[in-house]
This record gives sequence, C-alpha cells and structure tokens, in this order.
Amino acid sequence: MLDPVIHPLGRLRICATLRSVGAVNNGGEVWTGTEMKFSALRDAVGLSDASLSKQLTALENAGYVRRHRDYGVMRSLDVVWVSLTPSGLKAFEEHVAALREIAEG
Repeated sequence: MLDPVIHPLGRLRICATLRSVGAVNNGGEVWTGTEMKFSALRDAVGLSDASLSKQLTALENAGYVRRHRDYGVMRSLDVVWVSLTPSGLKAFEEHVAALREIAEG
C-alpha cells in the first residue's frame, strides 16, 4: 500500500537517500554514527534548506526520521544529523514494494 507521508517526490527522495547511505537509526536515543549531515542530504536531494526542513518535519511527525543537532560555538557551526527510524525504513520499503507492484501491473 502506498504511504501518503512518503509518496511526495521530495520525501521519497529523502528516504531513498538516507536508506542508500545506511543512515538508519536503531531506534535508541543514542546516536550511533549512522546519520547523514543535513547539508549532504540537501545536496543529494536537490532541495533548499527550507524545503528540506519542511519535508523532514512531515517525516519526523510520522515517526519516520529523527534529527539531532550538534551545537557548535556559534549557530553557524551547528551540525544537524538526520536518519531514518526503524519504522521509517519499514514504511519506505513497503512503499517501494507497492510502487514495484503497480509498475509490474
């Protein structure tokens, strides 16, 4: 079944990119080094900062992604990390399977 949260192209690209680089959090509160920098994700999916942030908020509200901020000495040196949650990975894989089923007829 298609997931209406993931279905918009920008969100699908975000999930696909996070999945492809292995940025999948194990579901715990401890960050494990399996995140992707916001700036790298932005560049990979071709969205502006504002648009990426908006799409991430929708995915975050659904429990599909997590964001974590490492604070620098100044705000401009902060780094935001993004990863798929286990439920986000499951939802993405089910969405892709539904797309394949549609495509195969």
